[in-house]
Amino acid sequence: MICKGDVPNVEFRKLGAEMKEILGLKWSPVGVRLMSAEEVPNAEILVKHRYCQAVMRARQGHSVLLKKEELSCPAALSAFGFEELPEKLRSGKTLVGFGIVSDEKVGQKMLLGMPKLKAGLICQIHLFPLDRFDYKPEVVVVEDEVEKLMWIVLSYLHARGGERVQASTAVLQAACGDATIIPYLENRLNFSFGCYGCRDATDIVTNEAVLGFPAALLSSIVENLRNLAKRAIPTSRSKQAWAALQKRE
Repeated sequence: MICKGDVPNVEFRKLGAEMKEILGLKWSPVGVRLMSAEEVPNAEILVKHRYCQAVMRARQGHSVLLKKEELSCPAALSAFGFEELPEKLRSGKTLVGFGIVSDEKVGQKMLLGMPKLKAGLICQIHLFPLDRFDYKPEVVVVEDEVEKLMWIVLSYLHARGGERVQASTAVLQAACGDATIIPYLENRLNFSFGCYGCRDATDIVTNEAVLGFPAALLSSIVENLRNLAKRAIPTSRSKQAWAALQKRE
């Protein structure tokens, strides 16, 4: 099902395309709109999808809309403020059942500490390939090879004046909690190696990971990527120092 209509924002699309080109990203950066009203963007309305699966669809090139009644992950439903955690999740029993932890108290602490939006803050989520659509997102999510994400983190670090970048994760809810909600609530970049759920439910592969940052930082991050692309990125990827070591050996 397709629904249409929104105000375009060309600058975000251009910056998304430039980020993809500089880094040679396999996938599109994903723009995420956390919508408080039932607007009708130009998007496919997803049926029974997890949030990480919606991110997957968006990075593959699709503009998708995820309504709360079609969000099929109970942990993500809680994280986005749509519903409370079910008792088995809240108690840690579900994580023990999945073999993720062996102690219910550990699972309980992991889930009760997850970042959450306030109940009723949003009613639907629009996700789209940033380099293909003219929308203004709140958060940008990038899933790709770790080395490519490294340059985004370095660009963000430069934009913050060299301040070290801290990551927060429970190795749960990598796409929703770590890469979307933390950047939105704390106004900062956050990264994760992924989680049990997204690696089971999507096509993300072993050498790929995920990060997210507030969309307001996109311009400064891309500006720093341009500078890195002049020398640092091609030099590092050429592996000249490793080649010299091999010759000596």
